[in-house]
Amino acid sequence: MAPTDIFIYGASGHGKVVADIIRCSGHTFVGWIDDKPSTNAFTWEQFCSLHPHATIALGIGENTAREGIAKRVLDAGYLLPILIHPSAIISDSANIKMGSVIMPLAVVNADALIGEGCIVNSGAIVEHDCILENYVHISPNATLAGGVHIKKSTHIGMGALILQNITVGVNSIVAAGSVVTKDISNNVLVAGIPAVIKKIFCKDN
Repeated sequence: MAPTDIFIYGASGHGKVVADIIRCSGHTFVGWIDDKPSTNAFTWEQFCSLHPHATIALGIGENTAREGIAKRVLDAGYLLPILIHPSAIISDSANIKMGSVIMPLAVVNADALIGEGCIVNSGAIVEHDCILENYVHISPNATLAGGVHIKKSTHIGMGALILQNITVGVNSIVAAGSVVTKDISNNVLVAGIPAVIKKIFCKDN
């Protein structure tokens, strides 16, 4: 992507890391958008009136909120860039969709698919032929072995390990440090070595 002026929606800790990636990638970070009143951020209404044509990065770590903001941004006709830190290692055959952010020292290997609005956080490894559906968050130092399929809106915790060819269901959470040795269903929290179900979420969430 050619050098671009980019705003960030979400003046949070995660947003600060996204701002660093923007700068390191040769783009210009030009300001914040946030739904909480702030002297340092535009509200959405202020931003739309002042900047009808702009590029907006997603600075929100939580999956459901990030998806909602992405829909708002796209419905208003704005662009969502793909952001990749220069220290990340990305295979030429990997496919990364709009709005996704690949953070420092992350690895995305051959024929991996990273869906829309995903986060591959610092030091995470996404091995060959993995699929991340839309709005997935892979936390720092998590490792996905080859052929892993992470379904929509799922969060993989820090340092978790997902073994080869495992599927993790929609809207689930794998706790930090867990080792997933078998498929995980939708709407559950799993933890431990090996990971087991600790909580079932309401399916309407």
